[in-house]
Amino acid sequence: MTPEGRVKRTVTNQLKALGAYYFFPATGGYGRSGVPDIIGCLHGKFFGIECKAGNNKPTALQEKNLSDINTAGGVALVVNEENMADVRETLLSMVSPT
Repeated sequence: MTPEGRVKRTVTNQLKALGAYYFFPATGGYGRSGVPDIIGCLHGKFFGIECKAGNNKPTALQEKNLSDINTAGGVALVVNEENMADVRETLLSMVSPT
């Protein structure tokens, strides 16, 4: 498994435990480029998660899509090995009603 694959697996395990709805959108010829790796909904709040490994950073197009999600009222996260274990707490803090 690739390092990014390990990040994705750790994230999806947390999403499953939360009972979140999520999917991996198709990109390329039939999908929209720059969309985060994981799209979903938790407690009625839309989220997009871009998974990276090592020193990889989101592309300019990925950054624009993440910004657009935030602007529209959703939650956009970039997750790597350093913060992949914190996705559950991060999402809950961002989607829970106050």
